[in-house]
Amino acid sequence: MKIRIVFPIFLGVCGVMILCALGTWQLQRLQWKEGVLVQIDDRIAQPPSPIPRTPQPEFDNYLAVEVEGVVQEGELFVLGSRKGLGPGFRVIAPFELEGRRILLDRGFIPELARHDLRQTGTQRVVGNLQWPNEVDPLFTPKPEDNLWFARDVAAMATILATDPILLVARQVVPESVGISPWPVDSSGIPNNHKNYAITWYLLAIAWFGMTMFWIWRIRRESGN
Repeated sequence: MKIRIVFPIFLGVCGVMILCALGTWQLQRLQWKEGVLVQIDDRIAQPPSPIPRTPQPEFDNYLAVEVEGVVQEGELFVLGSRKGLGPGFRVIAPFELEGRRILLDRGFIPELARHDLRQTGTQRVVGNLQWPNEVDPLFTPKPEDNLWFARDVAAMATILATDPILLVARQVVPESVGISPWPVDSSGIPNNHKNYAITWYLLAIAWFGMTMFWIWRIRRESGN
């Protein structure tokens, strides 16, 4: 009988150790991710600076900037919703600076305001550069005319003939009537490591329970 339970014990110990190790690894990832989010929030809240001449996604994502330019004709709408405001759209427009055009995420409008006229012209914008990772090649629908289902900076820049740079407005002067700025923050960055850790630890408990049940069955069948 002792020989028969060696394998269940070995399998049980190995399984519990592996599952607990995975749970601990996820807790370590959680600490790392929380540190990254703090760094992002700190960068978002930094005093704004002029926009770099050649901003790079790997270095300038979330950079706080302040610029003056001209909001031009032509809009793209990104489907979304905001708590307390309901469904609607982000408004993406070309923004003319000195010698170049970039994309400006002007903010959120309600669904019924899509066809309203919005003011263009000179504005001073305080906001953050962002290269959002929102496009899933398998599940994000293709744009329909000027209706988009995710912010694809490169594709939008091609459509609006701008540089592939997106400035998300936090404050604008003068204010854009009917548009609510939708500032950048870290709340949309997934951080599920805590849930993953709990899942691995629960699996370890379940594995331990099944191992004990297996050993109990062996002992019972052996009459001990």
